[in-house]
Amino acid sequence: MHLKQKHPHLRVTLSIGGGTSNETYPLVASNALLRENFARSVRGLVEASGLDGIDINWAYPADAQQGANFVALLAAVRVQLPDEQFFVTAALPAGRTTLQNIPVAQAAAYLDFVNLEAYDFYGPWSHRSGHQAQLYSMSKDETSGSSGVSYLMSHGCPARKILLGIPLYGRSFLGVGGPGHRHKGLGGEDGAFEYHTLPRKSAKETVDKRIGAASCVGGDGGFVTYDNPETVKMKAAYCKQKGLGGLFYWTGPADSREKSRSLVAAGFRALHSS
Repeated sequence: MHLKQKHPHLRVTLSIGGGTSNETYPLVASNALLRENFARSVRGLVEASGLDGIDINWAYPADAQQGANFVALLAAVRVQLPDEQFFVTAALPAGRTTLQNIPVAQAAAYLDFVNLEAYDFYGPWSHRSGHQAQLYSMSKDETSGSSGVSYLMSHGCPARKILLGIPLYGRSFLGVGGPGHRHKGLGGEDGAFEYHTLPRKSAKETVDKRIGAASCVGGDGGFVTYDNPETVKMKAAYCKQKGLGGLFYWTGPADSREKSRSLVAAGFRALHSS
């Protein structure tokens, strides 16, 4: 909020939820009284803090009933945060498994933006290594940023409401030299390295231009999959081509302080160049 005082054009919203919200949101969203209480308390919090709105980060509606309750929760919040004054956004994964539980067009009607989490396609839960944030995939069944965008658009979400997510961390797989192999464990902290520490020492960084994914191989990370300035430029070009609302990043402090390596800077320049 201090930043906002210095830079009045800044819009600041609070993301509510995250990884453990799959226990709380289903309870709140399934009950009309609790939805109303949630929406009213959100309004109080936003007004007291001088915020511009909220982001609903429910990870994630697990079936069609929860998807319907998700929309009902958005509707209750929108009553308290009318769209001429406030932002309401939602973070959603790019995978069809979750998106198919949600009436996308109905949800989009209440939202200013969908923050499409176009990352975590592979990680500690995967038996095999794989690119965690590829823009395109080489097989029809594999999730990618573009497959998530296509699903949302084909189910009634306007392109301008979609923000494509960029991870500011890499996923590590030990004992392999690329995607598609059984790995021998994970490097880093819980299988991840913050972006500003990549590429790892003694590792070689490469970009697969066919799918829009960067990685490095070697050192203490084995095969580490992430985004770099080149892949972010590809993703920004894709946003412009598809008429998307833009990019978002998770999470800011992990970005590189070097201008030439900063992903936020690379994305901004690419989106705002002619």
